[in-house]
Amino acid sequence: MSAPSARRNMAPILEVLHTHAPAEGRALEIAAGTGEHAVAFSRAFPGLDWQPTDLDPDRLASIEAWRQAEGPANLRPPQNLNAATPGWHTTHGPADMILLVNLLHLIADAEAEAVLTGIAQALAPGGKAFLYGPFLRNGETTSEGDAAFHASLQAQDTAIGYKDIAWVRDRLSPLRTETVEMPSNNLIIIVGAN
Repeated sequence: MSAPSARRNMAPILEVLHTHAPAEGRALEIAAGTGEHAVAFSRAFPGLDWQPTDLDPDRLASIEAWRQAEGPANLRPPQNLNAATPGWHTTHGPADMILLVNLLHLIADAEAEAVLTGIAQALAPGGKAFLYGPFLRNGETTSEGDAAFHASLQAQDTAIGYKDIAWVRDRLSPLRTETVEMPSNNLIIIVGAN
């Protein structure tokens, strides 16, 4: 499988990771999707033991196919993980780095809260998490395109849609967060474990 959005955002995300990610340790990628990011990012960070996860069987198969075709030695076979299930951190933590790309706006608030709580609990001391995607700022979208996309998501299911950056930070408290502006009105929230 291949996703145009994954190819588009790969370089900007990698630029942030090169500046802020640990050089070594264990990396956990949640909702790794097609597996294209897992291959590129594990290759860029040979000192990280990269563990991709997803809950969709087709995506798990795609991740494994990419790993077999192009994956470096530090890219592990994908594991099944539903990070919207409370307590997932007990089997998938601790991690020195956690990456989550384009998931929070596609799930309900309660599921997103479980993901965020799990991330905060799964981070090893001194670890960092990177949450990429579109977010509301002060309850508002920042472009017509974002407003249309958010509305289309909520038309499918009123429980999903963009999460407000303040709401996300509240759920990660007391961990420190930093926000980095990304192309196409996206953000990366960098979360630092104490």
